[in-house]
Amino acid sequence: MKTFCCSVCGQSVYFENTHCTYCGATLGFLPDSMRLAALVQTEEGLWQEPDYGDCPLPSATADSVSGAYRQCSNYAHYDVCNWMVPAHTDQAFCAACRPNQVIPNLDRPGNLDKWYRIERAKRRLIYALLNLGLPMQTRDLNPSGGLGFAFLSKLDAAPGEIVTTGHANGLITINIDEADPSLRERMRLDMDEKYRTLVGHWRHEIGHYFWDVLIRDGGRLDSFRALFGDEQVSYSQALDEHYEKGAPADWQDAFISSYAASHPWEDWAETWAHYLHIVDTLETGEHFGIAIERRMPDGTVQRAEPDYDPYDTEQFQPIIDDWLPLTFALNSINRSMGLADLYPFVLWQPVIDKLAFIHRVVRQSRIATG
Repeated sequence: MKTFCCSVCGQSVYFENTHCTYCGATLGFLPDSMRLAALVQTEEGLWQEPDYGDCPLPSATADSVSGAYRQCSNYAHYDVCNWMVPAHTDQAFCAACRPNQVIPNLDRPGNLDKWYRIERAKRRLIYALLNLGLPMQTRDLNPSGGLGFAFLSKLDAAPGEIVTTGHANGLITINIDEADPSLRERMRLDMDEKYRTLVGHWRHEIGHYFWDVLIRDGGRLDSFRALFGDEQVSYSQALDEHYEKGAPADWQDAFISSYAASHPWEDWAETWAHYLHIVDTLETGEHFGIAIERRMPDGTVQRAEPDYDPYDTEQFQPIIDDWLPLTFALNSINRSMGLADLYPFVLWQPVIDKLAFIHRVVRQSRIATG
């Protein structure tokens, strides 16, 4: 995630902010130019940018036409979003909220806050997908396989109905109960996982969607199977066996996580999620000008200086060359504070090969879609 600043006063602001904490300006994310901008309301009730201040910004894009916007309906009515919609369109929802099919039951206390947390994580996902130029067709255009989101809770489920986070034919279901950090941590411990976050859930589940779009429907099954294995083996049987017996003892030699070893589909989704972890974190490093230099015992120097856009770089090798020393440094900093590792994973060559394959597929898709 790149850094942002208030276009009125120049104060640094976070991607999630709805107001500048220094000058109080209303903020909105503009997907057509991928910027978080300060906005003022017009007499017509629309929003537009004021005269630019200390944060240099480009002029209005072709998509925004007049530079006028409406707040996403979920921003205006529920304050669970901070994205804007170009005023010349007839859309009520922004690019991040448009795929929503089912929202939480807001009559239940606490669900609005859970929805906010889910949406906050989701916007980071959609930001990445837009940056990568990936094709996203919503269910209003493709009812049987388009992208859709359903936010459910076991508290609102019918008797006997099980609510789990997952993906089926483009529809991603998120169990909003996991927006409760204490419950999510208990589940992480119960599942013996190193990492469990809302952003991680989104990045994993969208991987299943893009397997359908980029691999199954993209003519890449043979190249996928050469790296990940044959997805035609029984999925349900593979998961049953995984939960009964666990992962093979040597799973770390070829997989990013023990769950990835359960089935080629899960291997793809787990690796896809890590690809998004990597490029988004490196973009943060690039925007902060982070540079790592570590002298090794043999006299060589290990460096990491992501001075490029990881979302739009041709080759994968610079990405992994920067990622490995950067995460070692960040893990060491966390340990100095008595915290868990920021990135508690080991990437052996088979996993790096899978990440490189995903990078190639993403690049090919970006070129194909322009």
